[in-house]
Amino acid sequence: MSEVEFEPQHPRLFIPNFLSLNECRVRFLLYFFLRLNLFVFLFTLVLVKELEFIHKSCSTVGYRPNVFSTTLSHLIATNSSHFIIPFVPIRERLKEKLEQFFKCEYELFIEFTGLISWSRGASIGWHSDDNRPYLKQRHFSAVCYLNTYGKDFSGGLFHFQDGEPASIMPKAGDVVMYTADDHNVHSVDEITEGERLTLALWFSRDGSHDEDVKLISLLSQHILHKNMADSYLPLPASSNMYWFSQDQASDYQFGFNICWARLHVLGYDIYISQDSGIEFDVSELLVKPVHLVRGNELLDQEFVNIMHALQVVHFFCWKGSALQNKVSNVDSKVVKVTDMQREKISGLNSVLLNDDDFASRVFGCMPSEENGCICFDWSGIMAATAAWEDYASNLSKQIHLQLPNWRMHEAIYDVQLDE
Repeated sequence: MSEVEFEPQHPRLFIPNFLSLNECRVRFLLYFFLRLNLFVFLFTLVLVKELEFIHKSCSTVGYRPNVFSTTLSHLIATNSSHFIIPFVPIRERLKEKLEQFFKCEYELFIEFTGLISWSRGASIGWHSDDNRPYLKQRHFSAVCYLNTYGKDFSGGLFHFQDGEPASIMPKAGDVVMYTADDHNVHSVDEITEGERLTLALWFSRDGSHDEDVKLISLLSQHILHKNMADSYLPLPASSNMYWFSQDQASDYQFGFNICWARLHVLGYDIYISQDSGIEFDVSELLVKPVHLVRGNELLDQEFVNIMHALQVVHFFCWKGSALQNKVSNVDSKVVKVTDMQREKISGLNSVLLNDDDFASRVFGCMPSEENGCICFDWSGIMAATAAWEDYASNLSKQIHLQLPNWRMHEAIYDVQLDE
């Protein structure tokens, strides 16, 4: 299906399979596939799963109830700036296409980039994207869907109040672009199951709201004087950014820590060997070294903190089958959980996951959805630990090499570096 534009009074553009057909790596990879349909499917799957991995291992509580977000500034603040690299070509292509369609080449600045997921109960009524005084700088919107209605989530249909299309049924790889004003008032139905994931960008004609300039400044402060070896180990932000409760309160008596919860729904617990005292301090717990636990087994591999463990587990979910040939060559030391350790694990869960049924409802998968992980074994997690380090290290090297060019041009773009 080709791209579809609609009536002038409601300027908007719908592009099916945008990630597959427009991403800059297409020309290179096409040579390795005999059939375009196979390529389109595989390429979309790889790109979508990479962004899903980043979001599920880095996100914070979002701006609305039951919404979670991953912003580029947050990635920088949590020592995960290397994860910006996969966004760069996508941002460029979206901006180029939007400027071409709306005939405003070289006039726009990216004002915001973020991964946004909507879990069960999330919705938003009729609104335009510039409907607050502090949002008037937003002139255009682009939403790229990273998972599929009916497969990954139920509910969550996108509706325009006027004009065509009246509704959009999200499918991974599709993009909708529209003006952010009242010509394109829209809403999103309540999510009833699963987690709806999008990449959202807003664009402005006002250069004072250029996201690139702000991000480059933050990057310069955070990584230019940092040891390369330490530049990809995550560092959690303030604990309240990860605390989810039904009423969005940061009262730790109700709700759960979303890092703990995302591991829990995949079957993992966390053990902290360091003494945390009788009263657990939530902020302190997030930065302590941890061990992964599954059932009655504990992996004798220390992770720097909860986010490090979370990134490795979701990397395992993303790269599962690709790690299979490495599993047999990896040794894993697994020990039985003692009664004393089990008691401490239960104590941690009572503080950080005091409503596990609630967490399962929020992050639970669709019944028909495969959770993305291969058959579990500890050797696979150990292989993922090493592969994650290689992946993160490579991205970190790329961002260190590209940053001088970004600073020079005050723009984030895909720099073609000499080998």
